[in-house]
Amino acid sequence: MRRLLLVRHAPTAATRASAFPVNEPLDERGAAAAALLGAALAPNCEVFTSPALRCRQTTEAAGLPAPAVEPALAECDFGAWAGRRLADVDEAQALAWMTDPEARPHGGESLAAFAARVSGWLDGQAQLDGRAVAVTHGGVIKAAVVHALGAPLAAFWRIDAAPLAITELHAHDRRWTVTRVNCAAPAPRHAGSTRHERSPAAEAAPS
Repeated sequence: MRRLLLVRHAPTAATRASAFPVNEPLDERGAAAAALLGAALAPNCEVFTSPALRCRQTTEAAGLPAPAVEPALAECDFGAWAGRRLADVDEAQALAWMTDPEARPHGGESLAAFAARVSGWLDGQAQLDGRAVAVTHGGVIKAAVVHALGAPLAAFWRIDAAPLAITELHAHDRRWTVTRVNCAAPAPRHAGSTRHERSPAAEAAPS
């Protein structure tokens, strides 16, 4: 059996601004929140990370073992929209992107192509045994849940993946079961608030 924990990176300035991400680092608040994550994850497991700086820094701040950098875990390529808020994007283009999985009005990656990339990686993981943690992006986690459920791609927009929340998948005979979705990592007592901050444009844009 493969037990896979998918963890969204800690919040960044772009997350808080509801903007499509660039390759920004964690800020001080995000790094402090990520430091509380390690206690919620299984020790002695494989660790993967997106190539994005914010994911690698989340892994490091959480005290996880040195990760394998996995290009398939990168967020969707938002092309010309990177760094912009969804509210600042042409409304017709944004609607096309959210209703047509093949649309790529930003010049980057379509939702269909992005989901296929994530699905291919997940299919490979389903053939393995043992425990693994993948620190990645909201969009990757949402695409993984859609694939694990065999749901239509339109379900992507109905799944939440908050910063530092954990989604757990189990694979039996190369088929995935969704065990939990968007669960807050338990914070140590007296650690203070680790309130989740919303993804760009109130869940419209992955990050």
